[in-house]
Amino acid sequence: METGRFENSDAHVAGSNKSASSAAGTAAWETRAMAPGASRNMIGGAWVSCASTAGMSIDPASEKELGSYGLASPAEVDAAVGAARRAFEAEGWRAAPKALRLETLRAIIQRLEAKAEDLAQEISQEIGAPIDFARARQVAHGLDHLRIILAAAEAARDDVAPDPTTPEHRVRYEPMGVAALITPWNWPFNQIALKVGAALAAGCAMVLKPSELAPSSAALIAEEVRAGLAAAGAPAGVFNLVQGEAASGRALVAHPGVDAISFTGSTAAGREIAQIAARDFKRVTLELGGKSPNLLFADCDAPRAVRQGVAHCFRNAGQSCNAASRMLVERSIYDEVLALAAAEAEATTVGDPAAPGGHLGPQVSGAQFDRVQALIASGIEQGARLIAGGLGKPPGLPRGVYGEGIGYFSRPTVFADVAPSMRIFREEIFGPVLTITPFDSEDEAIALANDSAYGLAAYVQTGDPARADRLARALRAGMVQVNGESRAPGAPFGGVKASGVGREAGFWGVRAFQEIKAISGVAAR
Repeated sequence: METGRFENSDAHVAGSNKSASSAAGTAAWETRAMAPGASRNMIGGAWVSCASTAGMSIDPASEKELGSYGLASPAEVDAAVGAARRAFEAEGWRAAPKALRLETLRAIIQRLEAKAEDLAQEISQEIGAPIDFARARQVAHGLDHLRIILAAAEAARDDVAPDPTTPEHRVRYEPMGVAALITPWNWPFNQIALKVGAALAAGCAMVLKPSELAPSSAALIAEEVRAGLAAAGAPAGVFNLVQGEAASGRALVAHPGVDAISFTGSTAAGREIAQIAARDFKRVTLELGGKSPNLLFADCDAPRAVRQGVAHCFRNAGQSCNAASRMLVERSIYDEVLALAAAEAEATTVGDPAAPGGHLGPQVSGAQFDRVQALIASGIEQGARLIAGGLGKPPGLPRGVYGEGIGYFSRPTVFADVAPSMRIFREEIFGPVLTITPFDSEDEAIALANDSAYGLAAYVQTGDPARADRLARALRAGMVQVNGESRAPGAPFGGVKASGVGREAGFWGVRAFQEIKAISGVAAR
């Protein structure tokens, strides 16, 4: 998790040389066409046009149509699962030696490294991530995940004797089979890397269904995975891609040929997937929503904690499941923190994703923009004190046909005096909206932090190591970070309660796709 500050400029709208009073008055920021793979499935190593391409992608910065994406039918999903099953069983991937799995992953990493800039450009256009952020965070971190998974798989053993004096009694890790991988749009390469890399290292065959809001970047990744499999001599059907919306995802998770499911997305969708999977006792890994608390105590470095906390909440336009979106502040520094947070928010810029700089991009879609606006409105209506930002789009955006600013840009927003009864305290907003709530004691801080349906991440800012340790133990979250310290490479990523089941990343991600078998009476050969 990055905790560094975005580099903010003085202007509220950055990265565009087109003013609101441009000659045309209606010009949108430049866009490009979608990659052809957005409307195609990859089945058994071959690109196949989707039978239906009813979906339409919209550039979130310009609101222009980029092109159509595919909608995989149940028959197309069945073909993809069938190809994965053949590769796993008939074509020998199930018994592939570890050396081949690792060689294949290395080949894929090398090809994706060579396509890093293309990936950054696709992600920037599809989801509105500023290009510098797309390069340095979206793509660089996805590649890091793959490298860490490779290193973890190299170090791990498929056969482990718990007692070295009795090697004939051992535990063996074996691939679960065919894995259904369903990924979100907000960190498209990261999530594909975590799932595809781990499933491959574990020895599974797979079918990937990416978000319909990020089909082009997924298609680009799929082509490099296909080429990496071929270069290593692995069966082509080990990796398959189906494009589509929720209906395609349902068909995939319900397919009797699927053994394991790894899903990242909303809690509502995760709950539905868990219910479908339970019918056939399929293994599931669910990385779902979050409403992560950030606890600031009087003995912390308040300016640093606020600077990092605001940037952490706002990065990726607030569209991260582990965003530090609930700031809980000891009352003795409450007023100081409010002033610092308001200043940070007012200094945060938004702008053209194609332009360099540390600005924020838009929400990914009109629907997501509307949700953010509705929750900001609810905060105002329920009595939270608005100290920065608010409703509507930032001033200075290029104008559209109807006069409003172009693009799904939200104003960086901060609310003070937020009570637990308010929607903005309890619901995941997925936009650049920070809530701040005071507390008077450590016990109250813990109670406020844990007063959530979610339990993905938590953040603690204090100068007292003993307190930090107490809080790390008491907070109900899958991950706790103290004083801006990022997680170690390969540390498990995941949460508790409505934030999901299971863990991803590194060693933990590989084991999530493997069964455990106890063997007695014969040593490994």
